[in-house]
Amino acid sequence: MIQEYLGDSFDLHSGGVDLVFPHHENEIAQSECACGGHFAAQWFHITHLLVDGGKMSKSLGNLYTLSDLQRLGHTAMEVRYVLIGAHYRKPLNFTLESLSAAREALAKLAKGARQLAAKVDSETRLASADFGPFQGAWDSLNHDLNTPGALGGIFTGLREAAGLAGSEAAAALAGLNRLLRALGLTLPEEITQDSKEIPESVKALAEARWQARLAKKWAESDTLRAQLAEQGWLVKDGKDHYTLKPTPSI
Repeated sequence: MIQEYLGDSFDLHSGGVDLVFPHHENEIAQSECACGGHFAAQWFHITHLLVDGGKMSKSLGNLYTLSDLQRLGHTAMEVRYVLIGAHYRKPLNFTLESLSAAREALAKLAKGARQLAAKVDSETRLASADFGPFQGAWDSLNHDLNTPGALGGIFTGLREAAGLAGSEAAAALAGLNRLLRALGLTLPEEITQDSKEIPESVKALAEARWQARLAKKWAESDTLRAQLAEQGWLVKDGKDHYTLKPTPSI
């Protein structure tokens, strides 16, 4: 089956660290005998994903499908941001709180990108491959796929780009866009004043969820968040308050 789509030899083969021996060693032996030569150029082994500090398991009740996360009001980009927020060689602890943090981070990135784009003349066209203030982020990505370093470098680059204008701002924006494409990130669009009035019943649900969260009743809080999402509303938690917005599509 692999040969049908990738040929006798290809660049990258991925899998979990638990498959190094004996599964992948056996696969190399079998495939190279079948192909008559080299199999994969690079092997990419990923450390296990944890959920709420433990092994992901249906019996433990900590297994989330994408549909589950969508019902809770989260977007595909929030999930992607969390998953690339840790280096592939280190364990990632996935929590619903980390998704809320990802939403805030993506909003900050989107705001910074809009501010940078506002400094660029629409007529400016650049073919430069220079990443400008985002060079550090690109270097991190090229160093053993250091995705958390790249994300941190993007925030640093946005701060450094604040003082740029004209062609320098255009070059920085081009570099930022190349990085976002490499990471597979699409930033959220600017959210203006919501035209949709919040029903009193939704406000009551949101307040009940906030009180459950303050009391550290996480299961109850998640249930109420899901009920809000089913009614078309997304909760965004801040340090001392929350806001409600219409639920985006995943």
